[in-house]
Amino acid sequence: MLVFVVVGMPASGKNIAREYAAERGLPYFSTGDIVREEARRRGLAPDAGVMARLSDELRGPDGMGVTRLALEAALSKGAPAVFLEGMRSWPEIQLVASRARCVVVAFVAPREERRRRITLRARADDSPAEFDARDAREIAYGAAVPVALADEYVLNTHSIDDAKASLEEIVSRRMGGA
Repeated sequence: MLVFVVVGMPASGKNIAREYAAERGLPYFSTGDIVREEARRRGLAPDAGVMARLSDELRGPDGMGVTRLALEAALSKGAPAVFLEGMRSWPEIQLVASRARCVVVAFVAPREERRRRITLRARADDSPAEFDARDAREIAYGAAVPVALADEYVLNTHSIDDAKASLEEIVSRRMGGA
């Protein structure tokens, strides 16, 4: 199994990988989905503060609890390739790599573009006012390291189609043209 680990700062375009996977029938697992589902299960409001606290809780003492859940779900699919998103530290990447062949794909976009996207998308777990704090929290988790050490990059500064084309080239090459 080949696991494409999708990393990037908030609003860098990671959801483009989700759309890409859906269009090709490839399984996609996100730690954020697990956190949002747990908030629903507990009846918690999905605002930025609640989601940050719940994410910290589910990550657990070693920071990898929710990653283990996502990885187990991905591995149980038995598909030749899956996408896994939400890893925010190098130990999480190493955990995935210890269980499957993996390619780390970093989505990158300039800070002000990411801030603009947060404002436009108006998700309940996003807050333009909390943008700087969220970036700082992601960096504290260790998110900058997987981005810096990624195997592949998608520079997401143009259209969604451009980003998908870049991802298609990566996936095709890494899967051997399959």
